[in-house]
Amino acid sequence: MARRGRRSRASRAGCAVVAVVIGLGVAVAGVVTVLNLGDSPPPVAERCAAALDGTAWYLSPEQADNAALLTAQGLDRGLPARAATIAIATALQESKLSNITYGDRDSLGLFQQRPSQGWGTPEEIMDPVHATGRFYDGLVKVPGYDTLPITEAAQAVQRSGYPDAYAQHEARARAWASALAGWSPATLTCTLRAPDGAGSPEAFAQHVARDHGGLTVSPAPDAPGELVVDARPVGAGTPEEDVRAGWALAQWAVAVARPEAVTQVRALDQVWDRASGEWAVADAPALPAGEVRVTLAGP
Repeated sequence: MARRGRRSRASRAGCAVVAVVIGLGVAVAGVVTVLNLGDSPPPVAERCAAALDGTAWYLSPEQADNAALLTAQGLDRGLPARAATIAIATALQESKLSNITYGDRDSLGLFQQRPSQGWGTPEEIMDPVHATGRFYDGLVKVPGYDTLPITEAAQAVQRSGYPDAYAQHEARARAWASALAGWSPATLTCTLRAPDGAGSPEAFAQHVARDHGGLTVSPAPDAPGELVVDARPVGAGTPEEDVRAGWALAQWAVAVARPEAVTQVRALDQVWDRASGEWAVADAPALPAGEVRVTLAGP
């Protein structure tokens, strides 16, 4: 009996040694894996930000693209930035600023508009340009909408069951509207991964035309690979308005940088570069007010 007990203890001791050796092997393998991972850059968390009064307000690239559309459509109608603030806050509450294909009952799209309530066909409502136009059509009919609290202005259009919910999005919406309307220069940034492929000048021009109407997009005569956008029609023609219009278009271009494979945007003496994700002083002569230059990813 004593012999068997010693053998049993010896067996258990041997198993314990094997377990320790295996454990050490796993630990070493884990360390090697971590060290190898250290050779590669960490994955980029894609997001965009609009800064106002010392606070950065973040949106996803998809949300930023939609905020750019809402603001551009308001500017094309000659509406104040307050209208874009109301539109962005409303869409944040209704759809999280995404063009969704579902909602309460038959609600659809950015503003959760309902075909059964006369907002348009399902196909029309899912067109963000149509949906945004219908929202602004309703907003401008609200007396004093630009001075009303957001909850009152949005509710007058939406007839929501939760009218007070719009207020929680006001600060974020105001920061984005201010940047995209050109009132807050060099405050809209995006941190993005490298483009998946080459950008298309034709697709970029179509995106400009969809959001901003008839702005001119042309190849830069002195810089192959750059596109030139004349943003001056966005403003009212004064020197100050030309500057603001340029910043409105430049920051619009940053907001749509992911879908359009934009790698660089220049306005006046500033440049946004996709690699850094920030605005900085450009290593090039300053551009005229209202002129924006955009570089797309090459083939």
